[in-house]
Amino acid sequence: MHTAAAPQAPQAPTARVHGHITDAMKVPDLLRLTDNVVLARFETMKVYAALGAVRTLLERGTVRPGQTLVDSSSGIYALALAMACHRYGLGCHIVASTTVDAAMRAQLEILGATVDQMPPADDLRLDQERRVRRVRQLLADRSDLHWMRQYHDAVHYTGYREFADLVDAALPEGPLTVVGAVGTGASTGGLVQPLRGRGREVRLLGLQPFGSVTFGSQDFSDPEAIIAGIGSSIPFDNVRHDLYDCLHWVDFRHAMAGAVDLLRGHAVFAGLSTGAAHLVAGWEAARHPDRMHLVIGADTGHRYTERVFARHQEALDPRALRPHQITGLADLAPPWSAMEWNRRRYDVGTQHEARLQKNDKEGTAS
Repeated sequence: MHTAAAPQAPQAPTARVHGHITDAMKVPDLLRLTDNVVLARFETMKVYAALGAVRTLLERGTVRPGQTLVDSSSGIYALALAMACHRYGLGCHIVASTTVDAAMRAQLEILGATVDQMPPADDLRLDQERRVRRVRQLLADRSDLHWMRQYHDAVHYTGYREFADLVDAALPEGPLTVVGAVGTGASTGGLVQPLRGRGREVRLLGLQPFGSVTFGSQDFSDPEAIIAGIGSSIPFDNVRHDLYDCLHWVDFRHAMAGAVDLLRGHAVFAGLSTGAAHLVAGWEAARHPDRMHLVIGADTGHRYTERVFARHQEALDPRALRPHQITGLADLAPPWSAMEWNRRRYDVGTQHEARLQKNDKEGTAS
């Protein structure tokens, strides 16, 4: 049961006038959830990635003023890129996942982005593959486009150095565990690399859904999953596997339990990846009370209102949930598995190709 915090005197307000909304949105609110858990709550976390990438590409001359940028997205990166393009006077074209809702699409269009949205699909792997094919088709048809390649271009790491500066200033002492969705790899990797480079002792804990090739859960499926952005059906070059100390694979129901509990216990309305991170951080923090745990809350809960928060009575009690602790991927099993990764390498491309060849052979045999 959550205990209400004692009333505190309000701090004197500080004010800053920003020149563009992206400067205000990119900085997270830091909220202490327990003695050794702090939440970095973003409205749209990928503003850091999009701003840093676009600014760097313009400085390098890779992108010229007025050019159109294109990329594939399941949601929050699309909005971040559209905002960055708005700020820097660039065109924007989004190949959107089927999961992008009407509110998100309306924002993109009003910001000046053009949108290709994939048709409804029960298989999120198919949705992702369709988006990549569509981007490649656009590039073949139009020579003026620059593909941002959020999944593969390391330029998306650059913006998170500012986040690392903020974390270092706010949590300056002692060992730190960062808990966040893997996704493209840029947010967790882009935060942890600068911190470790400064000599900070940082443990990185990554979250994955079942069905993702990134850390070997592709042979499982989660029919209710709408957290596609934290995993992938294709290899992502921006995921640096040897940065991660531990992995947790979490299904939809467990992520939902964490998201509802975060709202009920702390009045924080956040998305499913944040819910999964909150659940996992609670488990980890109880076992490592000597470490501070930083939970990355990537976005708000608005796009999950109907499928998650309107069904809050169905949410599992997080206090009763435990991970299946494994030592190898062969033991991976839903609904929640945890494994010490120990910063090892993992060749996703080889694993992915072997799986495709296996499927081809099985299809031929049948």
